Amino acid sequence: MRIGILSDIHDNIWALETALVTLKDANALFGLGDYCAPFTVAAIGEAFARPVHLVWGNNDGDKVAIVRNAAPHSQITFHGEWARLELGGRTIALVHDPAMGEALAQGGRFDLVCHGHNHQRSISKIGATLLVNPGEVMGRFGVRSVALYDTDAHEAEIITF
Repeated sequence: MRIGILSDIHDNIWALETALVTLKDANALFGLGDYCAPFTVAAIGEAFARPVHLVWGNNDGDKVAIVRNAAPHSQITFHGEWARLELGGRTIALVHDPAMGEALAQGGRFDLVCHGHNHQRSISKIGATLLVNPGEVMGRFGVRSVALYDTDAHEAEIITF
């Protein structure tokens, strides 16, 4: 199973469109927060038809409107501040905050932990746990990126665009 991972869109729907085209062959999609405006989540739902799992970021202001815009898209699930998932035979945690992501990875209970927030793309291992920050879709720091995780190989790659 291949899972697309994105974070820190910050309303840049033009970059989001490219990110979603980049991840079009993924079997599922993770969003790690900072969608910001309600229209951003609607754009995700319109462009990606397979399962979408989202957690909140620190810049997602109007959560009621964001959830309302996601509602017509049954493939989207909001999990709150963090998510614990089992997909493709892997135990996965999603969170926005890097410190929380690192703490979850250090606990050793997950195969994959994903976080965003600091806009710095990275892939590392803590024990057997893969810790992935896909970077930013927004492009504030010049490089837009997403990640793609393969559950069978237990490997991730960063894709810049």
